[in-house]
Amino acid sequence: MAAVRVTVSILICCCLLLPAAVSSYGFPAALKLERVIPANHEMELSQLMARDKARHGRLLQSLGGVIDFPVDGTFDPFVVGLYYTKLRLGSPPKDFYVQVDTGSDVLWVSCASCNGCPQTSGLQIQLNFFDPGNSVTASPVSCSDQRCSWGIQSSDSGCSVQNNLCAYTFQYGDGSGTSGFYVSDLLQFDMIVGSSLVPNSTAQVVFGCSTSQTGDLVKSDRAVDGIFGFGQQGMSVISQLASQGLAPRVFSHCLKGENGGGGILVLGEIVEPNMVFTPLVPSQPHYNVNLLSISVNGQPLPINPAVFSTSNGQGTIIDTGTTLAYLSEAAYVPFVEAITNAVSQSVRPVVSKGNQCYVIATSVADIFPPVSLNFAGGASMFLNPQDYLIQQNNVGGTAVWCIGFQRIQNQGITILGDLVLKDKIFVYDLVGQRIGWANYDCSMSVNVSATSSSGRSEYVNAGQFSDNAAPQKPSMDIVGNTLILLLMVINMFL
Repeated sequence: MAAVRVTVSILICCCLLLPAAVSSYGFPAALKLERVIPANHEMELSQLMARDKARHGRLLQSLGGVIDFPVDGTFDPFVVGLYYTKLRLGSPPKDFYVQVDTGSDVLWVSCASCNGCPQTSGLQIQLNFFDPGNSVTASPVSCSDQRCSWGIQSSDSGCSVQNNLCAYTFQYGDGSGTSGFYVSDLLQFDMIVGSSLVPNSTAQVVFGCSTSQTGDLVKSDRAVDGIFGFGQQGMSVISQLASQGLAPRVFSHCLKGENGGGGILVLGEIVEPNMVFTPLVPSQPHYNVNLLSISVNGQPLPINPAVFSTSNGQGTIIDTGTTLAYLSEAAYVPFVEAITNAVSQSVRPVVSKGNQCYVIATSVADIFPPVSLNFAGGASMFLNPQDYLIQQNNVGGTAVWCIGFQRIQNQGITILGDLVLKDKIFVYDLVGQRIGWANYDCSMSVNVSATSSSGRSEYVNAGQFSDNAAPQKPSMDIVGNTLILLLMVINMFL
């Protein structure tokens, strides 16, 4: 109780000092204070929660900041083979580690009643189970709830006649799957406003509570608590937050390749002068883009452009939930042949477990050619050798590097996974229906643009709160932001 009294005393002191300071910034010299909670203090908990929820929504909309998520993990399949972030769900909040996946739409975590879910993880993270009964703000989503229709539209959801719960079943490309039911609860996150961090902001979101998992999802070697889908459908968290006015319909990531991985993940647009953009293919369930050709050493490969066309489930997909990269047979063969021909005088080609590999005694950057993926709109993605090769082993001063692109037989599909996406800024502009990228050192901080409620763009530095980036010198905006936050805190106690 003593700590509570100290906190309140500090807030009261701030109240007494604010009018003079605020007036110098153009605010009124006197503030009119009105009591919202009845004088007898009799108010239902549900009423207080509803009031706070509405207040938080208004405050976050007025701030117009950027939501920042931590990133861990790496592309290297021999180490981790995935990137994940930590979310806080429920009241009181619990931590959940979830894979960052642009190839699916829904956020889901393991439920307390989950059958066959992993109990431990080789990633040295503490796995948790979400229990709706232990969160005072959790509520199941019923079949009649309009939000259930978001999943039904994408054929992922259905209704359980027995308990009237909005249920789901997902099957992933690697053969794994999960099923469960939807719940609505608070997502807690950090927001960056100017040069200030606003921690513990909250928003009500719908997510999956997994009661069953199969395939690789149950393996404990790289188990996580769930998957964080960043797709465009209504059930995705980014769509939900955007519909509430809490986040822009744009998100960005910069996945670090070397030195332990990690990176940056923000709801907002990373701004970088060297960004190039290509349009998204409309009316697709994934982030499909039009790949037109592939060049090795500046020379286009003899691949029929129809191989990359988007139709009937074919096309090119950008997917952070995929570790490597995949080409159809018609593109894979000429790609591997071009790489092998370019280095045959300097390395010893070998085939290992069906993969084309090379024994080398020097740096791959000195031997292997540059590759470019050429997209609609004149945008090219330039790949260094480490963006299409995987080191398999290193013995006695010689290393074995293998082509990281894998062959997909009898399917005209290209998937660009973490092997290609790492060490680059990627921006998913859902309003402009385009995707942009630029090669970047993802251990550096980045500038992020967010459109405020006034309609103007504000820029924040999303790397300054990251362990991977050096601290940045705060700007003068922190003065104004501090005053706004003080006013917000005072108002919450009225």
